[in-house]
Amino acid sequence: MTDLSVLPGAARASAIELYARKTTGHEFRVEAAIQWLKRAAEQHAGHVVLANSLGAEDMVLTDLIARHQIPIAIGTLDTGALHTETLALIPKIEQRYGLKVEVYRPREEAVVQFVRRNGEKAMYQSLELRKGCCQVRKLEPLGRMLEGRSAWVTGLRHEQSRNRSDMPAHEIEPNGRAKFNPLVDWTWADVWHYIASHDVPYNDLHDQFMPSIGCAPCTRAIAVGEEFRAGRWWWEDEKAKECGLHVSTAHPVDAAQKEAPAHA
Repeated sequence: MTDLSVLPGAARASAIELYARKTTGHEFRVEAAIQWLKRAAEQHAGHVVLANSLGAEDMVLTDLIARHQIPIAIGTLDTGALHTETLALIPKIEQRYGLKVEVYRPREEAVVQFVRRNGEKAMYQSLELRKGCCQVRKLEPLGRMLEGRSAWVTGLRHEQSRNRSDMPAHEIEPNGRAKFNPLVDWTWADVWHYIASHDVPYNDLHDQFMPSIGCAPCTRAIAVGEEFRAGRWWWEDEKAKECGLHVSTAHPVDAAQKEAPAHA
């Protein structure tokens, strides 16, 4: 498999140059995403948050929220193991959009105890330990982000993985919380065409062939022919490649509501 980083001229090509392309129906998908965001804000006024991973998709959602003045809070998880490039986006969001980013960090003592018991490289030792690390660094802080909120918004897309290929735009989790995924039917080209068209700030690591970015120890660049999330937990079986944030028995809303809401 070819390493993209050694292709002739690859170091000079940005993610925008590589991926941005206007496709048929792009404007419709943008408008549908806006309407989903407005619906989330209206149905869950004051109780909805965008869980911003600081990846390309969530930066698009942040731009849509700010551009259309949709009252949805912006939250993110600082796991304590993120790349410097990822963390650099937090002040960029606040400065560019004038939006406060809620930052949720893991409990320090929980991280210390996990590392003391299992070591700094526990995630490579077994799936159980890797998921244990995700629990401490991501799931527990996410729980605090969602506490008291009746809905959340994500940047999940069908293209990202087989596990997400049939995810609806609107679903209800077992605990009754609503989950909105406004970009489910967007392509990677759509994401980058929007970023290019609106000068959306994005993670510099996307220019280094990292389409899906998580914690530093668990993310690498992908190679030609590899799937979108191949750079995440690359030592694991494909079926295991979720941290638990988006694995649930949530139910899609009924067929009449699954369609994008009518344009305002």
